Amino acid sequence: MDCKNCNIEIDSKFCPDCGQPTYLKRIDKKYIIHEIEHVLHFERGILYTIRELATNPGQNIRKYLLENRSRLVKPIIFIIITSLIYTISNHLFHIEDGYVKYHEAKDEAPSAVSTIVKWVQDHYGYANIMMGIFIALWLKLFFRKYNYNFYEVLIMLCFVMGMGMLIFSVFVIIQGIIHYNIMTIAGIIGIAYCVWAIGQFYDKNNVANYIKGFFAYILGMITFWIFPVLIGTIIDLINKH
Repeated sequence: MDCKNCNIEIDSKFCPDCGQPTYLKRIDKKYIIHEIEHVLHFERGILYTIRELATNPGQNIRKYLLENRSRLVKPIIFIIITSLIYTISNHLFHIEDGYVKYHEAKDEAPSAVSTIVKWVQDHYGYANIMMGIFIALWLKLFFRKYNYNFYEVLIMLCFVMGMGMLIFSVFVIIQGIIHYNIMTIAGIIGIAYCVWAIGQFYDKNNVANYIKGFFAYILGMITFWIFPVLIGTIIDLINKH
């Protein structure tokens, strides 16, 4: 028979050219359970990734970039899953908290700025990836002497910011249980972790790296929020004319 993926003739369980199975098993309960276990599996799964990033983020991310890319969850998947966990926790406990708070007068029609900001607040997975782009640009500027390209820095930030979202998730759950506002503490701890992980990634023994990491992170967040507000303002000005 021919491979259903690349049409080459095969006589084994797998295509020798592309690796496609000859016969695909039907999707059933076992398949769904297996997929969930695959994501949550401790070895090379999300729990293992969380443990490694919590204890030694710099070394583990460098190993992922330069040596072994099978030990940790893929970075884009990781940040989307962790952002989804945060979003679900936030909505479950009805805690209205975002990167920024933007409110318009009730009698005003929704502006482009408010629409864009609301979209960002409702899509933290995409927002984190976009914010990572701005932070990565500042990190490239501050850490020019290190031989990491822009995309490698961006992958590092996917892991780091994903852990930051998990930290926020934990505090959201705690606040939902005790009914006391502790999200300010969450913000401090979340940023502290990100700065610590960034400093570790470049050189954990150089104190200046942690300082540069802090300013790169803060400047990245500021420029990230300037961008949608600027775009929204331009759209509003065009609409008025």
